Amino acid sequence: VAGLNAALKAFQRPPIHFSRAESYIGVLVDDLTGRGVVEPYRMFTSRAEFRLSLRADNADQRLTPAGIKLGCVSREREEEFEKKCVKLEKLNRKLKSKTFTPKELQKANIEVSEDGSRRTLFQVLAYPGVDYKDICQLDKTLEKFDSEISTQISREALYANYIDRQKRDAESIKKDEHHVIPEDFDYISLEGLSNELREKLKRAKPSNLSQALRIDGMTPAAAIIILGSLSQMKRAKSA
Repeated sequence: VAGLNAALKAFQRPPIHFSRAESYIGVLVDDLTGRGVVEPYRMFTSRAEFRLSLRADNADQRLTPAGIKLGCVSREREEEFEKKCVKLEKLNRKLKSKTFTPKELQKANIEVSEDGSRRTLFQVLAYPGVDYKDICQLDKTLEKFDSEISTQISREALYANYIDRQKRDAESIKKDEHHVIPEDFDYISLEGLSNELREKLKRAKPSNLSQALRIDGMTPAAAIIILGSLSQMKRAKSA
């Protein structure tokens, strides 16, 4: 009886929605309900605009708050999650709080351009060949953070510029959804699109980017390629 009551309460809760930006299940549900399928659905990472943010190491940060809201996370786990978030925020602030000159970095055997620009340790972590132990030479207090925290922050630093670019691409797609596509637009010659998608676009002849986005198999990456080609055509006509 207790189990039945718990199940009934679960069904009575308001629905929870997972966005494309926070989970792959959000991408999957949005694809299936918004675009439909004519063949078995395949969960490609390229379908996700924010795939660099949808990593295994930050899954708890993305989804544990939803679990807490639903009441399916134990108090013990919630406390551990909160402690981890505090540590991550503390290290993140610390890495961004102080800047170093190229000469200071080179003394620690970290090679950067001698352009006179000061860099935070968070920025330095994104450089090829630089790992967390390298920046500890510049601030010994960084050694007190455990490996789980330092590893995750290192990944976030590595992907930071790419994540910002993905966000700009997604915003660009949203802004230009009604960008007109000429009826004779040549999809076949576009590099970066699969042969299958080229044929679908050629048959469908979408009149704008919004219509193209609703075609089965269309991805954010493909939309950026089409948008880039349309921009080139526009510049060529105005030249």
